[in-house]
Order: sequence, then C-alpha cells, then structure tokens
Amino acid sequence: MLDFVTLGETMVMMNPDESGSLKYIFNFKKQLGGAESNVAIGLSRLGFKTGWISLLGADPHGEYIKAFIQGEGVDTSQVKFTTAAPTGLFFKERREIGETKVYYYRKNSAFSTIKPEDLNEEYIAQSKYLHLTGITPALSDSCYQTVLRAIEIAKKYNVKISFDPNLRLKLWKNKNHMKEVILNLIKEADIVLPGLSEGQIIFDTNNPEEIAKKILGFGEKIIAIKLGPEGSLIADSNSMKYVKGFKIEREVDPVGAGDGFAAGFLAGLLKGYDLSQSALIGNAVGAFAVTVKGDVEGLPTMDELQIFMGEKEEIFR
Repeated sequence: MLDFVTLGETMVMMNPDESGSLKYIFNFKKQLGGAESNVAIGLSRLGFKTGWISLLGADPHGEYIKAFIQGEGVDTSQVKFTTAAPTGLFFKERREIGETKVYYYRKNSAFSTIKPEDLNEEYIAQSKYLHLTGITPALSDSCYQTVLRAIEIAKKYNVKISFDPNLRLKLWKNKNHMKEVILNLIKEADIVLPGLSEGQIIFDTNNPEEIAKKILGFGEKIIAIKLGPEGSLIADSNSMKYVKGFKIEREVDPVGAGDGFAAGFLAGLLKGYDLSQSALIGNAVGAFAVTVKGDVEGLPTMDELQIFMGEKEEIFR
C-alpha cells in the first residue's frame, strides 16, 4: 500500500549557471521540474511510500526523468512512454532583483495527450492520499478529464484528495475558465493548499482568513494557505491559526518552496499530527527547499529536517 499517489507532468528544466537575461546566458545545468513529482520526492525523502503517474516522450529526456524520480525512491510503475509526442522542456531565468521567470516548451507534449483510460484504478485505490494540482487541467482537455477520473476513483475508494491550485497563468487561455476549473477542483478536494497570490486571483482578496472562509464555504476541508517566509495559515471548520515560518539567511532559488510545504504538511498529516504541527513541518521543508538551486535538490531527509527544527543534534565527526 502507498501513502501517497500523484498525477502530473514533469519536464526537463534548463537551470542557468548565473543570474540575468537568458539572452546572455550560455551555460545551463540540466535538472527536472514538476510540481507533483516534487511533492512525491519530498515525501519519499521523509520516509513515505509514494507513487507518480505520468506520460513521457520515448526520448532521452523522458528516460532521464523516470530514472531520476525512480532513483529518489518514488514508484514509477505507472509511468508510460509515447512515441507520438516529446517530453516537455522549460528554462528558468533568475534575477537578483525581481521574481524568477519560467519559459515553457510544453505545448503538445507527451503528457498533454494523457487520457482517463491511462489510469489504473487499483493503483489509486490502494493509496491513502491522491495529490493533484491546477497545472494538469490547464494542459489539455484530456488532461482535465483524466484529473476528474482520478478524483472519481479516489472518492469511490475513500482516498483523501489534496489539491494545490498551483496557478500557471501562461498555460490558461481564459482567466474565467481557469477560475471555474480551479473552483470545481477545490470543491472536490479534502485538503486545499493555495498560495496567497493564488487565493487572491481566485477569490479577489489578499486576506488569508477571508480566503480560508471562502474555501470552507464549499464544505468540510483542511486548508493551509502558504504565506512565504511568514509561514502559513491553517484552518478547518473548527479553528483558524497562523503558524510562523523559518528564517533563511540566503534564498538561492524560491521555485519549489510551495511543493516543499505541501510535502511537509502532508507528511505531518500522514503521521497523525495536528494541523499546527503539520504546518510547522511544511514551513520547515519549504524553507529548506529555497536554499539550493533546483526544485527538489534542497528537499530534506527526515534526519536533516529534525536537525533543522532543533529536534535532533547534528554530529559532525
């Protein structure tokens, strides 16, 4: 039995060796990036049994992605390959001033052709959690239908559904359609993990408590709103509370912090911790993630996490 299963696209990421406009950058490090696989890897490093469902191009990039994720202890038995389309690709552009930019080359990628019949019902049924994001339904209608089918399976077998809106505005042609789809998925989820900026786009308010109340208006849910360095706001039908974040002296790469939070928060829930303790773990993993270049390279093991949180002494020699 798996603790966690997720569904989504992972791409080859070209990460520049230095900051600045890509027009003047010539050296890159090949890594990978995918919100869903980031969370699966994060939970795997924390000691949980995780699985990743995907469709890759039958090309060297697809082989690299599967081998890397499998090497992180994630089950990849439900990853398929196709010769009909290539593996997706994207470039990061980091600036010393301003936010990191991303340039996608994923239109008509292999994963965008995934269909509901590609899912293995028994595989999802034997997991405790199914994790989804708002990225997948933005890629194609067949991707959206696959997400809806995964939700249908999860509900049939009482598998808890966690959902991170993970808005990628570049992927949506119509903002109103995006909001309609995201709201529909929020309604179906048991656990909702939005960032503050995503909550503002969806609900037209930047007040974390108001965002939480609006989500709770859809029914009984666990909510964790990511507030960056400030920490997070957690809520359910009984309570609402802020949980402080962890101070990081130097942020190297902010991309992947939200996925790190999701991994840590879900790890806490899987261990049976209360929402406050789970959010504290999420904040710590999210902080850890920004200290290294790359989406997953900074995600901690359980030993590293316990040392960072002061629960365990580090032995150097």
